[in-house]
Amino acid sequence: MAEEVKQDLEELRHLLTTAKRPRTVSLISNEIQNLEKLQSLREGPPATPAPTPIGAPTPVKPAQGLNYITLASFSWDQDNEKLKIYVSLEGVQEEKIETVFKPMSVDVKFHDVQGKHYRCAIPKLNKEIVPEKCKVVVKPSRVIITLFKASKGNWLDLHFKEDKLKPNLDKEKDPMAGIMDLMKNMYEEGDEEMKRTIAKAWTDARSGKAADPLKGYR
Repeated sequence: MAEEVKQDLEELRHLLTTAKRPRTVSLISNEIQNLEKLQSLREGPPATPAPTPIGAPTPVKPAQGLNYITLASFSWDQDNEKLKIYVSLEGVQEEKIETVFKPMSVDVKFHDVQGKHYRCAIPKLNKEIVPEKCKVVVKPSRVIITLFKASKGNWLDLHFKEDKLKPNLDKEKDPMAGIMDLMKNMYEEGDEEMKRTIAKAWTDARSGKAADPLKGYR
């Protein structure tokens, strides 16, 4: 039906160009108007495109399998409550930053920075942080990552370092095992004078039945 109306309109418009008598022109024009109304009713009103909302940009979920350049060089400072990591990187867009803050780790990814992807990660922090308080601020030539400490105090380093000089106090082990481990670590990391002092002290103190903890290290 819609196709027939369209064909009738085309034919009437063609006739209108050839008509000369006023009455004939009026009749053809009226019929064209009627058919045009009929056609618009059948087709329905044109769809109005939905307006695009204006607001904060939605971060695009990064594609899997991206290759990242590790940002291993950065500076940092601290006060009693927080730490700040300063990463020198230009062209960072805030909506293209992906952050994962956990109590003992930090992983910040910078996507599409001048065509490249960067990553600043600390898999194991020196001490615990408060993930929900941590934030990233973008500056023209650098990025500042702020970490809030779970407990106030001074950090000797950002990265976790196991204290080898701390004796193992596992209750299920021999009570002397922790002290023996401590002596071994001190012997391994000490200078020649320290090694001689520890060796002499242990030799003088041990009994004939006791195992020598320094066996294999001298």
